[in-house]
Amino acid sequence: MLRSGNPALKEGTFLDLGTGSVVTRPGEAMTLNGTVTRTAILLLLTMLTAAFAWSRMFDAQGALAPGATVYMWGGAIGGFVMAMVTIFKKEWSPVTAPLYALLEGFFLGAISAVYDAKFGGIVLQAVMATFGTLGALLLVYRSGLIKVTDNFRLGVVAATGGIALMYLVDIVMGFFGHSIPMIHESGTLGIVFSLFVIGVAALNLVLDFDFIEKGAEAGAPKYMEWYGAFGLMVTLVWLYVEFLRLLSKLQRN
Repeated sequence: MLRSGNPALKEGTFLDLGTGSVVTRPGEAMTLNGTVTRTAILLLLTMLTAAFAWSRMFDAQGALAPGATVYMWGGAIGGFVMAMVTIFKKEWSPVTAPLYALLEGFFLGAISAVYDAKFGGIVLQAVMATFGTLGALLLVYRSGLIKVTDNFRLGVVAATGGIALMYLVDIVMGFFGHSIPMIHESGTLGIVFSLFVIGVAALNLVLDFDFIEKGAEAGAPKYMEWYGAFGLMVTLVWLYVEFLRLLSKLQRN
């Protein structure tokens, strides 16, 4: 059973592939503090390339520059490829996780500029909402108000899979000039859908916290600090984009 709805963080991730057991070596084990440090590094790298992409998105008149969306698509595709490499080659995560953060920064900076050009001011709101949610869910998790049970995991994983399937269907429909209306509409159904997705993404943070804590307690290999930070970044990127979508719907409404 998956321990997290995040595909990067699943049961068996912290197991040694050769023996099927967790590897523990003196001074070489994963720690919570180490994972927090790695997460901060990935966030910094993401912000650096996001700022660069943002600066290239506008022309001298302040309008979106022609062809600037190459940063968005390049970052999105490159980030996806690097995420897949990281998931299948966890031991490479000290290198691939920072590369993922850099590439994802291009995507986030570009898409943020596009949203800001249409709905001024929502980028800062989305950033504050994302980190506010991160802090709130971490506090809730540490306080024990939410118990991470098997049923809780199963519910979040099922909801995450359903959302992913719906987005995939929408992408395929887009090739034929159609889309699932509820996903993009700014009416009541569209807003409720976005709130639901944000709620599921936020609950994935709780599962990610639990997953990382279990890995540290089990004495997972040191490189798993980078992998745990990478998994948390995947959820944060998803949460931020969903906040952008929700805020844009609220402004259109």
